[in-house]
Parts: sequence; C-alpha cells; structure tokens
Amino acid sequence: MRLPVLLGGVLLAGAGYFAIFGGDYDVFEVHRIRADRAAEELRAAETRDEVQRLRARRDSLLHDSATIERVARERYGMIRDGERLYRFAEPPADEPPATGVGDGPGAAEAAETEAGARPLPPGNDPRRN
Repeated sequence: MRLPVLLGGVLLAGAGYFAIFGGDYDVFEVHRIRADRAAEELRAAETRDEVQRLRARRDSLLHDSATIERVARERYGMIRDGERLYRFAEPPADEPPATGVGDGPGAAEAAETEAGARPLPPGNDPRRN
C-alpha cells in the first residue's frame, strides 16, 4: 500500500516541477516576457508623446507667425527694417581681455570692436539671402 502512495507523490511532484520549470515558458520566462512587454509599452508611450510634440511644433511653424519670426531671428539671424544686428564673438584664447578704452574720436567703435560686437557690413543683410 505504501508504493502506490509514494508513486503518486513522486508523479505529483514531477508534474508540479514541470508546471513551474518545464516547457517552453517556465515561470521565470513568463516573468521576463511581462517585464519586456511593460518596457515596450513605456517606449511606445514615449514615442507617441514625441510624435505629438513634433506635430505641435510643425503646426506652430506652419501657422504661428510669432514662432516663425522667433526661428528666423534665432537660427538665421534675420532682422526687421530699422533694426541692427550685433553678433558677439568670443575673443581668442591667447589674447588677454581688454582693460579699457581711451578717450578720443573713435572710442565707441573701438569699445565695440574690443568687446566683440560688430554690426553687419553694408550689403550683408541676412533678410535678402
């Protein structure tokens, strides 16, 4: 009588082991697949958010005149009639910083030159390019 109970217990333990660790999808594999799915769903949501943000930017670039003007000013250096565009350049690393400007004619232009501010030369209006 002990043998059938022992055999039944062994078969039950073997079936339990196979249910947990056997086959193509054991418990650990199912857990990994669920984690991968959650990560992919998060990536898909981030991609949807980025697409929505890019569509909104496209629409503002197509239809919003303030956005168009801001991009034209920032990216292309465009200006309106009557405005002056000053570009500030970094002084070379081997050149010491300016300590001051003397008095006399041309002192303001020298200060602008030493500070790195230079107006565009005539004929180089970026609006016409």
